[in-house]
Amino acid sequence: MNCLIVDDNKIARTTLKQLASQVKNITIVGECANAMEAYNMLQEQPVDVLLLDIEMPGMTGLELTRNLGNKSPIIIFTTSKKDYAAEAYDLNVVDYVVKPITPARFVQAIDKAREAFQSLSEEVKMSDDAFIFIRDSNIVKRLSIDEILYIEAMGDYVKIYTAKRFYAIHTTMKLVEQRLPAMRFLRVHRSYIVAIEKIDTIQEGALIVGGKPVPVADAYRSALNKRMNIL
Repeated sequence: MNCLIVDDNKIARTTLKQLASQVKNITIVGECANAMEAYNMLQEQPVDVLLLDIEMPGMTGLELTRNLGNKSPIIIFTTSKKDYAAEAYDLNVVDYVVKPITPARFVQAIDKAREAFQSLSEEVKMSDDAFIFIRDSNIVKRLSIDEILYIEAMGDYVKIYTAKRFYAIHTTMKLVEQRLPAMRFLRVHRSYIVAIEKIDTIQEGALIVGGKPVPVADAYRSALNKRMNIL
């Protein structure tokens, strides 16, 4: 994977380069001292992973991520503060690492990025009500419908979540909703489809599916209430 380091602190950039040099199949293709410099570089040289600081002069790492939108690489935030974690994960970053970064924590973040990178190359084909077939290069993987917890929209991709991992598929929510068995799955938000039998609890404004919260939009609440067998 090709990585770009973005941090206004030169020592932090050097530390990240040293950590990356110890991990196989990671290539640092450049480093930027601010977010605007990184934004301009990404217009000319797309990369796979951004190692991105948050608090920088001018544009912050959070603002850069929003500006990149659907064209954003896989992002690992590297920051000295924990304060932005919730906001960062709302932007679908793959990890949030607090400085000082240990080699073990760096490897953990890179492993998450590698899994996401591999998932982005996969395509999905729906079969009958029992399986989804996911194509990764020339290998077709079969995913049982029973394993799916929920599906989340992510720009030009959707994430299909199971208990063990997620698959990032280049398709649309509309197509996925059409292909999934309607008796087992329900749209509860513009960005979320859930497996009805995987719902653990229903709380105000959210469902708990596989231990994770999934928001319910007001426009879909009536349909949800009709489908649930509530005593």
